[in-house]
Amino acid sequence: MRVEPINCYRPRPEKAASFAALPYDVFDREQARAYAQAHPGSFLSIDRPEVNFEPGHDMYAADVYAKAGELIRQAALDGVLLKDEKSCYYVYRLEQDGRAQTGLVCACSVAEYDDGTIRRHENTRAQKERDRIEHIRATGAQTGPIFLTYRDNYAIDVLVGLAMTAEPLYDFTDDEGVHQSVWRIAREAAVEAIRETFKTVPCAYIADGHHRAASAVAVSHQKREEAGADAPEMPSDLFLSVLFPASQLRVMAYNRVVADLAGRTTTEFLEQVEAAGYQLEDPAPYAEPQAPGELSIYVGGAWHAARLAASAGTTDADPAAALDVSVLQERVLAPILGILNPREDPRISFVGGIEGHGELERRAGEKGVAFSLCPTSVEQLMAVSDAGELMPPKSTWFEPKLRSGLFVRRI
Repeated sequence: MRVEPINCYRPRPEKAASFAALPYDVFDREQARAYAQAHPGSFLSIDRPEVNFEPGHDMYAADVYAKAGELIRQAALDGVLLKDEKSCYYVYRLEQDGRAQTGLVCACSVAEYDDGTIRRHENTRAQKERDRIEHIRATGAQTGPIFLTYRDNYAIDVLVGLAMTAEPLYDFTDDEGVHQSVWRIAREAAVEAIRETFKTVPCAYIADGHHRAASAVAVSHQKREEAGADAPEMPSDLFLSVLFPASQLRVMAYNRVVADLAGRTTTEFLEQVEAAGYQLEDPAPYAEPQAPGELSIYVGGAWHAARLAASAGTTDADPAAALDVSVLQERVLAPILGILNPREDPRISFVGGIEGHGELERRAGEKGVAFSLCPTSVEQLMAVSDAGELMPPKSTWFEPKLRSGLFVRRI
């Protein structure tokens, strides 16, 4: 892999905790407005610039994106954002509930995204891509790092560990209780060692940030077309990333709630689930699924543990079809509940595992049904990507979330 150091704008150390914000796409519009009001001066006002306008304002209007550009320039003028003139790497460590994941902040190659060295497992939606394309154009920057993972490499672990023996550049605990630490790697010998060692890594996988990646790539292609194929390399030919070793990642379930039973009674629905190949247990307190093929179903005010019957079988040769989220879609959501297009159907919603089973009960209410799933593993994600296949939408929920605003890469 080609992994390059970056020139970036970053918040003044004493401002880092208040400036950094959760990623733009974990909020709906009302949540984003509430967060921005509770965190004045945070990066979310730049990342979701519609929060600076009246609630009814078109969030995709030109003046909204122009506001993002104005705010990011003002942050640099006011000294909230500092510029590192020298190309360097950063080590970014997030610790939550006693678990830590440590990644390398860098720039990865658009060409390697195009040729499959950087592998993806989700389709993207055109409107969400357009939003981030316009945001990049207005700010002239890549502001949300792409969350990548790679198979563990001992030599990289050693180099990253050495960087962490210095004093951290940033060290704070955010509102979600995640301890965030950042170290800077600027010494030329250390930079070159990391660059050369990553050349031994054959590929990386997008864990989170497919829309951010696709948008950065689209902008790169546009700029390359304007400049001509023979033009020298431009900053837009690389995109802002954080690379984490796969063994350190925490993947949680991405659960499903459907608003109604498509005209069925609770008894009729459960009978059809059994007919679809699931063995159901009697109602009991909530039990978190522990293994592939297991799920818990909340319907009619009660939880039912379920397991895919051994006789039902899955297509082992097809890693995407074997995922629990795929099996549920093919056996229950589509044929029984009529959810033919989970990307577009307003009857279905998705709940990250971090929200807990109480949120599933709340959303299902008396008329709906909730499905608590066993998390998709990093190994399954890699297998799907290696096969060139795609996962169903909302198959993985990674925790902790990377903060936006700590690294702003101007292009």
